[in-house]
Amino acid sequence: MYEKILVPVDLSHVRALDKALKTAAELAKRYDAELSYFGVTSSSPGPVAHTPEEFGEKLAEFAKERSREDGVTASAEYKVVPDPASDLNHTLLAAIEKSGADLVVMASHRPGLPEHLFASHAGYVAAHSKASVMVVR
Repeated sequence: MYEKILVPVDLSHVRALDKALKTAAELAKRYDAELSYFGVTSSSPGPVAHTPEEFGEKLAEFAKERSREDGVTASAEYKVVPDPASDLNHTLLAAIEKSGADLVVMASHRPGLPEHLFASHAGYVAAHSKASVMVVR
């Protein structure tokens, strides 16, 4: 049913992603689908990495650890943008299109949490993506 599953990952909020990560892994196993973790970073130093290359290495290591933990093969891709917060929606849509993903599994915070509101990003992607989008709370 699904051939490629894309999972947007914010490495600074990994704990909040656990349910979505497990859901994506189970779907990848069930449908023998390719699983790809996608991250967005800037060229400026941030809370996760000092350089885009370091961010890419950390995302690749994350994918490797999740592969081992979940028992699925996964890859990691990332995009460098000037302002990840404001460019995220369009960057995600472009990544989905470029990757050929037919399913996106995104985490969403419960409404009201003071952290970044992934729900607005997930809602935007769900409304504008050609791929199916599963929003996991």
